[in-house]
Amino acid sequence: MGKLTSPSAKSRREALLQAAADVFFEQGYVGTSIDSIIERAGGSKRTIYSEFGNKEGLFAAIVAENADSALATLGVDDISGRSLDETLMTFGLQLMQVYMSPTVVGIFRIAVTEANRFPELVRSFYDEGPGRTITRLAEVLQAATKRGEIETRDCALAAAHFVALIRGNLHLQVVLGLRLPPEIDEAEAFVRSAVGLFLNGLRSRGGGDKLGR
Repeated sequence: MGKLTSPSAKSRREALLQAAADVFFEQGYVGTSIDSIIERAGGSKRTIYSEFGNKEGLFAAIVAENADSALATLGVDDISGRSLDETLMTFGLQLMQVYMSPTVVGIFRIAVTEANRFPELVRSFYDEGPGRTITRLAEVLQAATKRGEIETRDCALAAAHFVALIRGNLHLQVVLGLRLPPEIDEAEAFVRSAVGLFLNGLRSRGGGDKLGR
């Protein structure tokens, strides 16, 4: 969580992160300097180092900000009273929107490109993004298991499967520049199919093999 908390400070932080993301994607991680980010966003080195620590911290903050956007739909207040189907549909749509955004597509490209030279950067990317997403979804699935809605002995594995279904080959095609992100109708159909496949594999059938056994 950033140190800046007032509305105006929050807006400045968001503007800084967006400007930094744009520079990272245009110039690459290695080619990006704090000076080039300041030139785009304004502010000072002192502010950036105080808020984010260094360039890697700034990159991690961009990842975390987008993960926060996806995870907002899995907040306790947001899922209270919803069926698991509804929760997964809402979460899946938001997750797809985040994954297909220019910022996150750029993050994925940078992470793959810099994996060998900056393993700690890539670890930060995973922990702040996909790792957090799977952990929180696993908690939601664990609660659904306790209610008897689904059966699985490995909620983390099930959560990873769901995220993989949402990302799928569609995300790979967008990351590779083979196609544009899906429009809302295509995204909804894709997520609805993923939710159906996922839940049909987990629903209690009153016997037989259970997932994770």
